[in-house]
Amino acid sequence: MTAHTPLRPLWLCRACAAPWPCGSARVTLLREHAQDRVALLVYLGGLLHGAADELHTFNPHGGPEPGQLCDRFLGWALIQRT
Repeated sequence: MTAHTPLRPLWLCRACAAPWPCGSARVTLLREHAQDRVALLVYLGGLLHGAADELHTFNPHGGPEPGQLCDRFLGWALIQRT
């Protein structure tokens, strides 16, 4: 079974080919960082930086917009549970 990890420089999930982090990766990341959301956000921020650079290098004229990448990497992790 393949883990839901990023295939770089495409930043697609190795297991399901969805844009990474896919739903399964998000669940795993939330579980792994359940006690430290700040650490999760710092980790994702670093990956966002790398992904922005790699995706732009790979496809300089057709890659995701910065706001889309921010939502993809950080937006979902910022949502507060009530």
